Amino acid sequence: MKTIDSYDFTGKKVIVRVDFNVPLNDQMEVTDDTRIRAAVPTIQKLREKGAGVILMSHLGRPKTGPEDKFSLRHILGDLSAKLGTEVQFANDCIGDEAKEKAAALKPGEVLLLENLRFYKEETAGDVDFAKKLAGLADAYVNDAFGTAHRAHASTTIIAQFFPNDKMFGYLMGNEVQNINKVLKDSERPFTAILGGAKVSGKIEIINNLLDKVDNLIIGGGMMFTFIKAKGGQVGNSLVEEDLLDTAREAMEKAAAKGVTLYIPEDAVAADKFDNDANRKTVSSDAIPDGWMGLDIGPRTRETFKTVIMNSATLLWNGPMGVFEMENFAKGTVDIAQAVAAATGNGAFSLVGGGDSVAAVNKYNLQDKVSYVSTGGGAMLEFIEGKVLPGVAAVEE
Repeated sequence: MKTIDSYDFTGKKVIVRVDFNVPLNDQMEVTDDTRIRAAVPTIQKLREKGAGVILMSHLGRPKTGPEDKFSLRHILGDLSAKLGTEVQFANDCIGDEAKEKAAALKPGEVLLLENLRFYKEETAGDVDFAKKLAGLADAYVNDAFGTAHRAHASTTIIAQFFPNDKMFGYLMGNEVQNINKVLKDSERPFTAILGGAKVSGKIEIINNLLDKVDNLIIGGGMMFTFIKAKGGQVGNSLVEEDLLDTAREAMEKAAAKGVTLYIPEDAVAADKFDNDANRKTVSSDAIPDGWMGLDIGPRTRETFKTVIMNSATLLWNGPMGVFEMENFAKGTVDIAQAVAAATGNGAFSLVGGGDSVAAVNKYNLQDKVSYVSTGGGAMLEFIEGKVLPGVAAVEE
């Protein structure tokens, strides 16, 4: 991979696509700075190498142009503190102010541009918009793995204006390296743990992983589509009726390939979708009418933990239940702790996807797993075997 280590940035301006799409509270304070922290090593190395650093990112999904709640100026204080320097800000990502501030940037200084998605041209992959961004700098660095699966102006199209001066930042390099380690160089046994609400978002991943893993653990809301496909009674649990045949095919494929598929044997059921609902532990294929499964049960947790502790490679994407509600978080907590414990025993663990990362951070386990991916959708598409436009544009 072409990284920033082998390039001479002395006296040059470099435009860096970072992923500062971070959550803000009502006071417009950053509530999870994982993505900002992840970008710091690349930014600091560029400063050390004598570059004037121009940062560009999106934040949220503004619909009709500029909106204050989506302004990147809200993260300036946080970013400046982490870099140990006052970061300058341009109130637009293109136009005269951005041009003037970029041109005046001295080696080691940092400029943050306003939200790229205030222009619909960004997500449209508009060439003229990408050209205006490219005009601010001498070199391009993509360090935004979280958006690498989108062919947007700043993640993909811009690279064509830097045929010999484009490369990956450290975050991007680490992401690709760690995912490849799991997919291509995994030690056995290799166990993938998939959770979350829907099978529809994971079916390509399941199919791709069945060629690679020894064990596949299914949890979260998606488990009920599998349980119903096997003829189980799931009450009011979340089921994708149109994917029952797909689930059956996945189970048949697993059996044919010798992959052990673990589907929960018991569940914590509730009489409504509420933390304070009445709840009981039942067999996962005998959930009464009017009740819904919202977490994996105690027998399942023990089975899953044993499989995880006996694994050499672990990939975890998606919670085991509605972990935002305390009474339905036990499955996710136990899995997170088991992945951390297995890592402590020498396993390699990769955790990715917004909810899994949130869970690892919530329980302070981010330093106890091997790698936490910053890219939810990008990581999933990579695991599906797809070529990521943001990666391909730099490698071409």
